[in-house]
Amino acid sequence: QVQLEESGGGLVETGGSLRLSCVASGRTFGSYAMGWFRQAPGKEREFLASIRGIGGSTYYEDSVKGRFLISRDNAKNTVYLQMNSLKPEDTAVYYCAATRYAVGGPLRSRYDYWGQGTQVTVSS
Repeated sequence: QVQLEESGGGLVETGGSLRLSCVASGRTFGSYAMGWFRQAPGKEREFLASIRGIGGSTYYEDSVKGRFLISRDNAKNTVYLQMNSLKPEDTAVYYCAATRYAVGGPLRSRYDYWGQGTQVTVSS
C-alpha cells in the first residue's frame, strides 16, 4: 500500500510559477512510475506528465510540454511538478499518482494509488 500526499498548491498570478510536491509512503518508491494529473471543475481528470521509477525518463502531455517539468528524488520519496508560465486555464486540482508498472503514461487506469489533490488557482 502506498499513500501519497500533495502540497505546494495555491494562488498565483498569470505568468507565475509553482512547484508541487508529492510525498509517498513506503520503502519501494523508486520502483513506481509516478504521474501528475489535474481536474478542473466540470471536466475530466487529465494527464500532465509521468516519470519512470528507474532511469527517470519522462513523458508529457502536449499542452504542458515546455512549461511543466516533472522530476523525482527517490531518496526523499518525492515527486515534483515545476509549473512555469501559468495561465488561468491551468486552474484545477492537481493529483499525483503511482503505478507498479515501469512506465506511467496518460491512462488513469494504469495508476494504482492517488493522492487527495492540491488546489492551484491562476488569477488573470
